[in-house]
Amino acid sequence: MKTKEIFDYLERLSNLLRNEERREGMDYGIQPVQLEALYYLSICNRYSDTPMGVAEYLGQTKGTVSQSLKLLVQKGYISKHANKQDKRSIHLQVTPSGKKLIETLIPPPLITKACINLNEEEQNQIESALKQLLQSIQQSNGMKSFGVCQTCRYNLKKKGGDLFCELTQESLTMSETQCICREHEPVIKSKNG
Repeated sequence: MKTKEIFDYLERLSNLLRNEERREGMDYGIQPVQLEALYYLSICNRYSDTPMGVAEYLGQTKGTVSQSLKLLVQKGYISKHANKQDKRSIHLQVTPSGKKLIETLIPPPLITKACINLNEEEQNQIESALKQLLQSIQQSNGMKSFGVCQTCRYNLKKKGGDLFCELTQESLTMSETQCICREHEPVIKSKNG
């Protein structure tokens, strides 16, 4: 087994990325965890844009996430909105300045420069291997997948082309099906095809 070798590469890559995030974020007064929270909110759907969704995705405590979100609100990168059905619950939305910051910092220059040196086939192989590793880690440890809505078993295309979430019993827009969801459950493929 190559467990240690895989870990060593991932650990080194993680450190390089974290250092890059720290360096790039300093100019904007944000730490890596705050940038990660902001990025998550920029790619998640309306069922996942809550403080609890951020905490689950990042694997952080509610206290750490609360402080990160507070700073992001103060800096004007996100805004808070009460849930229309449940006033006790809040949703978080990335503001235009937050979107601009994400466009500036994600993906980090470190990755962009490295990908320039890889041909398309090499990039596809790396993407496929990383996806497979992520799925294996999530499945073998009982973790949520936070997958894209359109790959979820609850996503249904109705007659006429309307999109629908069978879990929430609500209609979806095409753009929402491109976002990640904390309720995502992968489609289970049969062994026959």
